[in-house]
Amino acid sequence: MVAAAFIGPGTVTTATLAGANFGTILLWALTFSIVATLILQEMAARLGVVTGLGLGEAVRRRFQGPLLRLGAIVLIVSAIAIGNAAYETGNLLGAALGLEAIAGGGPNLWALAIAVGAAALLWTGSYRLLERFLMVMVGLMSVVFITTAIMVRPPLAELASGLLIPSLPDGAILFTVALIGTTVVPYNLFLHASAVKERFSGPADLGAARRDLGVSILVGGAVSLAIVVTAAGTIHGTPGEVGNATEMARQLEPLLGRWAQIFFATGFFAAGLTSSITAPLAAAFATAGALGWERDLTAPRFRMVWGGVIGIGALFAATGINPVQAILFAQAANGILLPCIALFLLLAVNDPRWMGEHRNGPISNTLGALIFLVTVVLGGRALLTAFGLL
Repeated sequence: MVAAAFIGPGTVTTATLAGANFGTILLWALTFSIVATLILQEMAARLGVVTGLGLGEAVRRRFQGPLLRLGAIVLIVSAIAIGNAAYETGNLLGAALGLEAIAGGGPNLWALAIAVGAAALLWTGSYRLLERFLMVMVGLMSVVFITTAIMVRPPLAELASGLLIPSLPDGAILFTVALIGTTVVPYNLFLHASAVKERFSGPADLGAARRDLGVSILVGGAVSLAIVVTAAGTIHGTPGEVGNATEMARQLEPLLGRWAQIFFATGFFAAGLTSSITAPLAAAFATAGALGWERDLTAPRFRMVWGGVIGIGALFAATGINPVQAILFAQAANGILLPCIALFLLLAVNDPRWMGEHRNGPISNTLGALIFLVTVVLGGRALLTAFGLL
């Protein structure tokens, strides 16, 4: 479920555009993102396994003063629940672009059909059914992109330089923040802290939870890296903009030839559908935890939140907004939101009342603080760039 949440159309689009525009230069941003995801998601998983609390509920209990608690709840609900509704627009349109490339028709109508399908899957209230479905979709995307990246055979020196040496060429800041925001997904921290309770029952399961998490994130990270590499090796430097799934599918031609468009469209649809499920689910977990509601998948108020997120996303998707620009904007917004959520997580996992001996140690806190500072600097620079102040 964690891998499915960040290998969405946002990841595919952002990574493709990064590779198409800058080659392998921005791979370092994904290296940082994968490490940051491992660190932050481990904290979220530990919080959920040890305390049985979601991140929203932990934050609500962490702040005792009524004003501080109210401020934290308002930020969580507005940033995650409302923000995820905008993010859902990109998910639905991403899946719709895949179906449009396969079957024709308009992306806006397809987006509405996908919204109905996502709602139907969530309505079942079965965590296991959702997890199995998402595993199949992630597996399909992983095989196609990783195999193609190997066939492209990027120069090893360029690959190593891009992975290890930070560089920000002109016009790259928003892409850099978007790459981070599409990998270290803020809402994933809420989703994971709540979802681990469905698989693990207490501190004795921490080892298994960490292994499960490591595999999920490394698979997702490998797919993200592979997409940048395939785009860099096949469509970097080609004339014209990459504006739809058909043009993005050119990166799979080394492996799939004339079948590239169908396979890419299928992967894009799978990515969009998985994220269309996980985004509203995370919003429901975050809101229910922050407000003290029941966090049962079949609870009426829980369904009201995820239904509202899907409904608002579908409404915006039906307005004719540019799909690729909507997706890229959502990823950049995620990157700007991340520092706030990372700070909440650090406060929660350092609370001795709930975490006891499992609270953060000096190394975890140092790494968490470094991630927070890097995301603050990059997010601030992105905001200044967006407003023409830099």
